[in-house]
Amino acid sequence: MTQHSRDTPQFYLTAPSPCPYLPGRQERKVFTHLVGDKATDLNDLLTHGGFRRSQSIAYRPACDQCRACVSVRVIANEFRPSRNFRKVMARNSDLVGEQRSAVPTSEQYSIFRGYLDQRHRLGGMADMTVLDYAMMVEDSHVETRIIEYRRRNLSNGPNARGGELVAVALTDVLSDGLSMVYSFFDPAETTRSLGTFMILDHIARARRQGLPYVYLGYWIEGSKKMDYKSRYLPQQRLAAAGWLRVDAEGDTAPEPQE
Repeated sequence: MTQHSRDTPQFYLTAPSPCPYLPGRQERKVFTHLVGDKATDLNDLLTHGGFRRSQSIAYRPACDQCRACVSVRVIANEFRPSRNFRKVMARNSDLVGEQRSAVPTSEQYSIFRGYLDQRHRLGGMADMTVLDYAMMVEDSHVETRIIEYRRRNLSNGPNARGGELVAVALTDVLSDGLSMVYSFFDPAETTRSLGTFMILDHIARARRQGLPYVYLGYWIEGSKKMDYKSRYLPQQRLAAAGWLRVDAEGDTAPEPQE
């Protein structure tokens, strides 16, 4: 029997299951485990090839006769917020984002549970317990951070922190960017556009850290759930020919080779 090193990735293919984004289609995924000393490097490499991380698993769609899922990354340093985006940032100017180690808390889970109950009651994560949430946050062998978004506690001065938690982002730090693994927010804060705000904040964070990209996962043309990702321009989308630059809808061009 051939013995495989713990650091040698082995890839597996899931059985077909109903696609959660495009009705009437079946999805399959190829996946591998992100463990061992080379997990960080492997996560970087696979993310560049269109994989996403969920706990200690890296996966990518591998559907028969369908290539609708397209990996998207925002070009952070060239991004310029539109008027609507600037309004979202102004609307949330009373929030402050604090980056922390990936440690789950009951406060985070309370927001997470409310978010699932209001937004994703029929989704695959609907039954997640507090232990499931802890595993989602902690089961990572790569550099992962939690960013908590809180109201400023203005009673202690304009720069004071530690107010009420309203949103959370679980984020991987890659060699060339930030990868937004999962984000959620208080569903009662409907007027804030917190999902949009967290993406805008990550773009600003990547720019400050000198990182070229923010990885948003998969964009699917024709899917209302995923259509919002096309608004963050300029961006790159992964195609058979490599990462293609998009400056406007319907406008793609290959990036120059470095």
